[in-house]
Amino acid sequence: MKDCYLGVDIGSISTKGVIIDDDNNIITSAYIWTEGNPVEAVRKLLDILKLNLPKEYVVKGIGTTGSARKLIGLMLKANIVKNEITAHAIGTLTFYPNVRTILEIGGQDSKIILIKNGIITNYAMNTLCAAGTGSFLSSQAKRLGINAEEFGDYALKSKNPVKIAARCTVFAESDLVHKAQVGYAKEDIIAGLCKSVVLNYLNNVGKGKKITPPIIFQGGVSKNKGVVKYFKEILKEDIIVDENSHLMGAIGIAVLARRNKTGNTYSLEMKNVTFSTKAFECHRCPNTCELLKIYRNDKLVDSWGSKCGKY
Repeated sequence: MKDCYLGVDIGSISTKGVIIDDDNNIITSAYIWTEGNPVEAVRKLLDILKLNLPKEYVVKGIGTTGSARKLIGLMLKANIVKNEITAHAIGTLTFYPNVRTILEIGGQDSKIILIKNGIITNYAMNTLCAAGTGSFLSSQAKRLGINAEEFGDYALKSKNPVKIAARCTVFAESDLVHKAQVGYAKEDIIAGLCKSVVLNYLNNVGKGKKITPPIIFQGGVSKNKGVVKYFKEILKEDIIVDENSHLMGAIGIAVLARRNKTGNTYSLEMKNVTFSTKAFECHRCPNTCELLKIYRNDKLVDSWGSKCGKY
């Protein structure tokens, strides 16, 4: 039997899974929508990965990252749980050891990671607003009546991108509607949106950061050719987009699962596993904490939210 390691990146919009071997080669991977239910999304993800995993492999480590990393870490009995900054950096450094800047735009968040000599020196994430992220672009694509996958191709056709105020999704949408009603060409509006995403990112997430090459662009939005084009134009630098750029967080946490293996064997079979949560408010003290109890097969495995430590 051969050893392999699973990395799961659970985001607000999408859930990614990657299985690697001892040499960090990707054996199989999957990318699906979270749809507001990370537990069920991971069940679906595991079913896909199991179908494509050769029988000679046995899982010797599981890592989780992303916004629901703690919850899914309990569900899968993961041997390591880490934040997205660490996972993306490790995944990138595994294949690009000389990287200095990581630009990442996902479904509802974006981040920048600065690296020197293989060590994270600085990072930043966007605020609660999702302006300029993948969900923002998807909603605008739907408004314009085109497929999100075609968005970048339309942008490349433009000779005169219009200016779109993308610092706020509300203003951006009203600006987009106005430009369309005035009569601007669809490709010019789309190119304007792609350019505004880049400017918004650099003026928000990248503000005050020294962006040094080699520069790698990651996340689902990195597949948008229009956004890549304007990053290159505005930064006046080459931008590397790996074929697995949308999976880099999952790859990174899989690498960490391999490095921190415990010798245990892990199952990807979750059909007979019940996983549930129960929320309640504690009134034993003035804190009135909102608590969440986590159950695996009706057994309490953890609880979150207690400020006094009673739970």
